[in-house]
Amino acid sequence: MTEFFSGNRGEWSEPYALFKLLADGQLYLGDSQLNKLGIVMPILSILRQEKNYEGSYILHDNFQNIIVTYKDKEFTVPISEFKEKAVLLLSEIKNASGNRAFSIPSIDDFLKKLGFTHLSASSSSKSDIHIVVHDLRTGITPTLGFSIKSQLGSPATLLNASRATNFIFQIHNLKDKKIEYINSLKGIKEKIKEINFQGGKLEFIRVENCKFSNNLTLIDTKLPDIFAEMILVYYSSKLNKIDDVTEHISRLNPLNYNLSCNHNYYEYKVKHFLNDVALGMRPDDVWLGKYDATGGYLVVKEDGELLCYHIYSKNSFEDYLYHNTKFDTPSSSRHDFGHIYERNGEFFIKLNIQIRFL
Repeated sequence: MTEFFSGNRGEWSEPYALFKLLADGQLYLGDSQLNKLGIVMPILSILRQEKNYEGSYILHDNFQNIIVTYKDKEFTVPISEFKEKAVLLLSEIKNASGNRAFSIPSIDDFLKKLGFTHLSASSSSKSDIHIVVHDLRTGITPTLGFSIKSQLGSPATLLNASRATNFIFQIHNLKDKKIEYINSLKGIKEKIKEINFQGGKLEFIRVENCKFSNNLTLIDTKLPDIFAEMILVYYSSKLNKIDDVTEHISRLNPLNYNLSCNHNYYEYKVKHFLNDVALGMRPDDVWLGKYDATGGYLVVKEDGELLCYHIYSKNSFEDYLYHNTKFDTPSSSRHDFGHIYERNGEFFIKLNIQIRFL
């Protein structure tokens, strides 16, 4: 029995992105609203890491053919064939539903011909693909690494939740007899709403995990406090988009920054955080400020068009992250948060978040 490649919409988006890039022959830089900026970088070649070897795709013959190389094999494939397969893949991905895995038998032989060992590229970094481009502005030909983020599948996670991402708050002015009732409420937001209704005040104490706390502090000494304020806004309001929550606390200015000259303290620091998460910072690993080889994101839009965001164009990359992410509530049972507990006669609650793409 023939075994076909199988994956969900997000996983099938990886070969689609490769075929689309080779068919287009160029990278389009995007703005924060997922529109093309008008800046184009011609593609010279693409590298994709398989399980035990690297596949190379070089644009050749005045962009009429692709030289495919892997292991000891080298052959040419017309660009028209990549265009045809990209159209087929996009149609199949759009017709799929949910996050279930599915196969596309009509494209299986083509993937095997190209040396694919699996749909999602194997890599120890966050890079799914590396692209050698010709930067028309500088004349250089850098190799840029990208993580592929697809809007054709379920929204991807930027910051994964874990027990490391718990923030500890002390609760003041709350009567003992209300604790059991509040803990019986189902939703975390309902619990925070009731704490506020009962006159309780939440004071940020610390980030539970030392590594994540230090990672935040390394990025900015005030970042633990800023994120604690953002978490409180998220759990006590209907706001969830990162840009909306940041703008809200900017107006409140809980850290008492001098705003008389209109400095965007909160936005600047949050963007710096998002950038570092995207490029390698993980909550439960020591972060030394060294970026992953990935360098940026390649976004597959709902209409199948591709846009790139890269540290190479830092402002556009940070704007994209800032305007296209949101807070989400992770599992409270898995990560042990969202219930009031007592320590030495004082009451505390842990709150946790994860950050997803819109």
